[in-house]
Amino acid sequence: MTEQSGHSNGPASGARPEESRTDPVVLRNKLESWLQARPELGPDARVVDLTVPESNGMSSETVLFDVDPGNGEIDHLVARIAPLEASVPVFPVYDMESQFRVMAEVAGVVPVPAVRWLELDPAAIGAPFFVMDRVNGLVPPDVMPYNFGDSWVFDATPEQQRQMQDASVAVLAALHGIENPTERFAFLDPGGEGSALRRHVASTRRFYEWVVEGQRRSPLIEACFERLEATWPTDESPTVLSWGDSRIGNTMYEDFAPVAVLDWEMASLGPCEIDLAWMVFLHRFFEDIAHVMELPGMGHFMQRADIESTYEQLTGHAPRDMQWHLLYAALRHGAVMYRVQCRTIAFGEGEWPEDVDDLIMHRAALEQMLAGTYID
Repeated sequence: MTEQSGHSNGPASGARPEESRTDPVVLRNKLESWLQARPELGPDARVVDLTVPESNGMSSETVLFDVDPGNGEIDHLVARIAPLEASVPVFPVYDMESQFRVMAEVAGVVPVPAVRWLELDPAAIGAPFFVMDRVNGLVPPDVMPYNFGDSWVFDATPEQQRQMQDASVAVLAALHGIENPTERFAFLDPGGEGSALRRHVASTRRFYEWVVEGQRRSPLIEACFERLEATWPTDESPTVLSWGDSRIGNTMYEDFAPVAVLDWEMASLGPCEIDLAWMVFLHRFFEDIAHVMELPGMGHFMQRADIESTYEQLTGHAPRDMQWHLLYAALRHGAVMYRVQCRTIAFGEGEWPEDVDDLIMHRAALEQMLAGTYID
């Protein structure tokens, strides 16, 4: 079993350069002092083991640690720590409180690690963070991607893969079934005018503008924004709680059933298709890479038609305008990948290409979507 690391190391993140890592010894001492001030633990609490996984991404730092509260019984915990500016983080704002609140709200609706403490004062360990319980299970690998072969997902039987797929869609159905989402999760509303979808896209546009501030702009991403505006859905689905990063690589499984839904930093409000299209596209992203590398891939898995059908069976709602939402998912992923590459360049690990759109790994998919030649 793989222990929960509380983050993914996939498309929305990447390897963290050594110069931006936290010193584990210093962190252990600070964290222990902070824990000893918790009334639930007290001055006898000790951090008996602390690990900073090598796979830590850029969007945050995740630390695994064990605590002996003084009675010899070990608590296995995870700290999710906001990134420092020195690490050139993926997102302009890292709202630890919102993540903590969302996880607390959805507990019991979908499986999430139990959250324990939230600390917003950076003085404690150097940055805001929260602590949650650790969960055991298996996460579909990103390096190498699970569909490349030699992974527990790839090696599963077709029946087990379908069980996993349906259970993953059921997570979305359960999240989207939460009543009164605009009131319960008002703190996730990015603000602005128009529908929840309008505000969501406007927020993505603001993210892109932040990414390219002082950098070269992407003609391809901007063409995708223009296409979305020109083909805007005429009948938007109702507003739901959107997980935001709804891919199987952010889920921990046991016996092909989800036991922990992770990574809530992109949670927001919007129509259900935001999550459905993200789930479909992020698998297709890996499939496209497998095809280029002449690997067999998993073309039968996480197919759009199957996911839409399962979702409709579970909720009674037929997904709408999925082609539009797939372009939006690919654009969102493109903006994140652009930031990832800008970060790589900032750390001296890459350089600007002659054609700036070459920074987007799935450039061909975006171009095919715009041309109407992208085949499901």
